[in-house]
Amino acid sequence: MAFAARRVLLERVLLLKIAVYAICKNEEQFVDRWMDSMGEADEIIVLDTGSTDRTVEKLKARGAKVETQIISPWRFDVARNRSLELVPEDVDACVCTDLDEVFHPGWRQALESAWKQGCSQAVYRYTWSFNPDGSEGVVFWYEKTHARHGYKWTHPVHEVLTWVGEGLPGPKVRVPGMQLDHRPDPTKSRAQYLPLLELSVKEDPYDDRNMHYLGREYMYKGRWDDCIATLKRHLQLPSAQWRDERAASMRFIARSYAMKGQRQLARDWYLRAIAEAPHLREPYIDLAMQLYEDQEWDGVLYFTGCALKIRERPDTYICEAASWGSLPQDLRSIALSNTGRTEEALTAAKAALALEPSNSRIRGNVEVLEKAVKSRQGVQETADA
Repeated sequence: MAFAARRVLLERVLLLKIAVYAICKNEEQFVDRWMDSMGEADEIIVLDTGSTDRTVEKLKARGAKVETQIISPWRFDVARNRSLELVPEDVDACVCTDLDEVFHPGWRQALESAWKQGCSQAVYRYTWSFNPDGSEGVVFWYEKTHARHGYKWTHPVHEVLTWVGEGLPGPKVRVPGMQLDHRPDPTKSRAQYLPLLELSVKEDPYDDRNMHYLGREYMYKGRWDDCIATLKRHLQLPSAQWRDERAASMRFIARSYAMKGQRQLARDWYLRAIAEAPHLREPYIDLAMQLYEDQEWDGVLYFTGCALKIRERPDTYICEAASWGSLPQDLRSIALSNTGRTEEALTAAKAALALEPSNSRIRGNVEVLEKAVKSRQGVQETADA
């Protein structure tokens, strides 16, 4: 029976046909790295949207199937749907990536092991950003691998897979060991994102996800009033039910008020974010940062303490790297030092340094605190003698 079971599994694996598909424009610098990473697929298909460098030439030389089409006016969903149309009908699993993304070796085997007959999507780990020291920054679970039929991409930007097939989609499968890293060109412009987000919200003003993204983008652009107004609209949408994202909107509203100099309003909104999602570190740390700026040390200690009690890191895009790095302990160390608790401050500073050993400022704090502790111990020993 065991042999028969292994034979059935082997046949299933051998019959699974996997295609990677992507869109690109002027990304020759990524071609070799990307092709090396995607080479575990049976087919690699790319829609080039108007490259003027050697992207197409290099992709074809490496064995990718490439077509070129200018998408005008530009929309990410139109481009991705066109690239999906190029995928053969008999493919079982379609893996959508970008050329600035890299799979860890062994991703195919992990996908084959998890993929079940009739499933619709695979969910796998995605590192969207990295810290300057090379450690992971924002990490969440991705679902851009899907069945060949029944899906299309929607929204001009921050596009998502939407089920358009008959009946209900099949189940999603979680794929341990399937890891995708985002390694972008930091000089690449984001200028097109804002107008496309504005278009997306105009097309579907009741889509809570892109309303949130639009408000966040206004914050990135320093358009504080637009951010506040848009995210308040997000919070009023009937579909805006995900507490994590609602809390993020409240935090961004708070940041915008703080930048406008309305710090009490900012504090109020941070407290609302905490009440909305008390299971997240981010609202506590944001408020602790404002209290640090105001030199309210007891408040810093309270809210960083609340954050550090949360031990399970969420696997959604809402999770921010700073809240899970050295920042909570770093803030505590400074607050403890300013309230005369030098030994506790040293313990917190060492904990922060362990999480970010390349940070010279934190290392300097540790050294200063070590000297202060030794000096105090020397004074105490003299007094005891």
